[in-house]
Parts: sequence; structure tokens; C-alpha cells
Amino acid sequence: MSILNQPVRQAIVLVGGKGTRLGALTSETPKPMLEVAPGLSFLDILIAEIARHGFDDIILLAGHLGHQIETRYKERQCLAANIRVISEPEPAGTGGALSRIRQLLDPVFLLMNGDSWFDINLRGFAVGLPLDALGKIALRPERDTARFGTVQLRNGRIESFSEKTADGRNGLISCGIYLLRRDLVSNLQSPSSLEMDAFPAIALQGRLCGEVYDNYFLDIGLPATFEEARSQLPRRRHRPAAFFDRDGVLNLDTGYAHRPADLRWMNNAEAAVRYLNDRGYFVFVVTNQAGVAKGLYDESAVVAFHNVMQQHLLERGAHIDAFYYCPYHSDALVPQYRISEHPDRKPAPGMILRAGREWPIIVESSFLIGDQKTDLEAATAAGLPGYHFDGSDLLGLVKAIIDVPKSVNLDCAGAI
Repeated sequence: MSILNQPVRQAIVLVGGKGTRLGALTSETPKPMLEVAPGLSFLDILIAEIARHGFDDIILLAGHLGHQIETRYKERQCLAANIRVISEPEPAGTGGALSRIRQLLDPVFLLMNGDSWFDINLRGFAVGLPLDALGKIALRPERDTARFGTVQLRNGRIESFSEKTADGRNGLISCGIYLLRRDLVSNLQSPSSLEMDAFPAIALQGRLCGEVYDNYFLDIGLPATFEEARSQLPRRRHRPAAFFDRDGVLNLDTGYAHRPADLRWMNNAEAAVRYLNDRGYFVFVVTNQAGVAKGLYDESAVVAFHNVMQQHLLERGAHIDAFYYCPYHSDALVPQYRISEHPDRKPAPGMILRAGREWPIIVESSFLIGDQKTDLEAATAAGLPGYHFDGSDLLGLVKAIIDVPKSVNLDCAGAI
């Protein structure tokens, strides 16, 4: 059995290392705060990734030059996530740092190294922890493991760890992302190391899991890898996007659906969102909500309905990056919403264009799925291909769109 009903909301990021291998670069700047682009630090990117995956409680565990971390991030927000910074008075190792804040930890939480980026669906990783396991580690196959050491995995359980070797053998490496139970932290000493002390011990007990991904991985611990971060990460932040109409595509159109009890998912809709998350797409909802303009419900009801949708998705390892809705209508009964041809109301492309301004979207690989002509017209106006959904199998349509050879013609309205 595994935990599925309560999604993990807390993410702890270890940002206390000195980064001595980077020399002068980290003499006056914490390693995670090194800029990979003008005005954009490595930690900025990491926090943004955590927040967009639906983790709304982010704790930065600082150490070396921790006052700089506090000045920049303490009590800030990123999307819906609140950020806290806790600085340790003296180095206590990764285990000791967690031990000091055990009273702040959720029963299950995500832990990440602040100097590495593994481009996976963090929300997908945060589900499926067996009840008898104390933790899970995100792993990756590596041709040359000399820098990392290796992990031995059998049937989803980590059996042991091997030290770094000079021969650069093939193997699985830990990528610095962990899903942990608070119970594990209760037995940690200060100082101690998760990697050297805690993980080998619980692996011997058969209580440590591993999940293998073959996604892009980078740590910035060496001058060469930091230069790779500067050349690669600004580009890799840009992703293709999938835009969904809401009623009749993601959820059953019951007629002005707005109460949480109205939510009925379309066939394979949640799986379709998860499929896109796993493949690195942004996922957005763009929906006309004329019910607000007609006085049937207010905007807070729309937000509440979207929050319930997101909650359901988080429980299944999926998430929507942002919900866009238009409450305006030319025949609105509520005066403040009576606007003729509002730029956000489909078939106008305003919501799609706004997402393009707010997110680093690769337009050339993006698309929209809708069930109405106005959806497809909005896609065309925004320069995206639009695909009609007939209500049968949303996952099947998504797979056909993103997996089909480019020479195959789908039922598509609109073209880039």
C-alpha cells in the first residue's frame, strides 16, 4: 500500500554548503545564489520549479553566508508558495540540519539539494511512498559515476550504496531529491549525514525506495558544471505548453459547473494532465466563465472549483500550472462584467497570450484542446494548433498529439 490521499505540500531545500570547489565564485556568494543569467540565480529557478508543482510551504535551510539567503528570500512568495529561511548556527551536516527543525516538518515532505536540478515531475515523485518505507530517492542512470558513487536497486528498494570510484563505471546515481517521512528524522543525531549515516542504515532494513528517471540532471558543484548551468538552464526553463478548455474537456459540462460537488472528470482527463507533466509540458486551463457575468456565482466560486481540481490532481501526481478564466460577457447581468468583445473571452486569444507573457513557453511546440469552435478560433488567433475533443478519451488525444510523427495529419484547426 502507498500514501495517496493527502498530497505532500512541504519542500525543504538544503542551501547551506560552502561550494569550495567553485573557488572565488562562492567566497562571497552562497553557491545556490550564483547567477545563471542576469538577475536570475540558480535558486530562483529551483524555487520556481518547486512552487509550480504545487508545493506551497518551502523552507530553505541556510548555512554559509546564510544572511544573503535570508535577505533575498525570507518571507517571500513564489506563485502560491510561502518561503521560509532557517539558518543553522554552525554546520551540522544534512541530517543535523533536518534534526534541528523536526518540529516544523510535515509527516511526509520533499527534500532537495539546493545545488542540483533534476528535471522531473516533482509532483509525480511525491506520490506512491509505500507505508513501510521511510523514504524514497530519485535516481538516474549515469555512464560515468566517478563523481557520484552508485546506488544498488532491486525491485524498487535500495539495497546499498557504493563509494565513488576512479573507473567511472555505469550505474544509478542519487540526484539529490528525496521523499521522506518525519519518522526518519526523529532518530537523526546532530551532527550527522543523511547520505552517509541515515540512508545506508534504512536501506539495510529494506525501508528505502528508489525511483529511476532518465531526465536532464545537473549539479553546479564544479566550475565546468556551473558553466553548463549558465549555458543550459536559461534555455531549459522554456517548455512547450498544453492549453485546455475546462468544461467538456477536463470536467463534465453540467451547465455552469462551479460547486465542488459538480466536479466530474472526463474520461482519462487526470491521466492526460499527468502524462503532460511527466513529459515536461506546462499545463494551463483557459476557460470562459459567463456564469459570473450572469450572476449565477462569483469569482471566488471559480477559484474554489479550480482549487478542488488541483487538489484531485496533486493526489494523483499531477498539477495544473495556472488557471485562466474570463468572467466577462457582452450580455452580463452584473454591470461590472458587461464588456463587449473582451480580449480574454474566447474566441479572442487574450488568456493564451497572457500565459505567454507570464511563463517561458515554447510556442512552436504548444497546442490547445477544446470542445467548442470558439476554443479552436482562440488557438488560431494565438498562433497555436487547436484540436477538437469529442468527449471520448482525453489521454488518447494527448498522446496522439505529442507522440504522433509530424507527417501524420490530425483533426486540427489552426496552425503555427
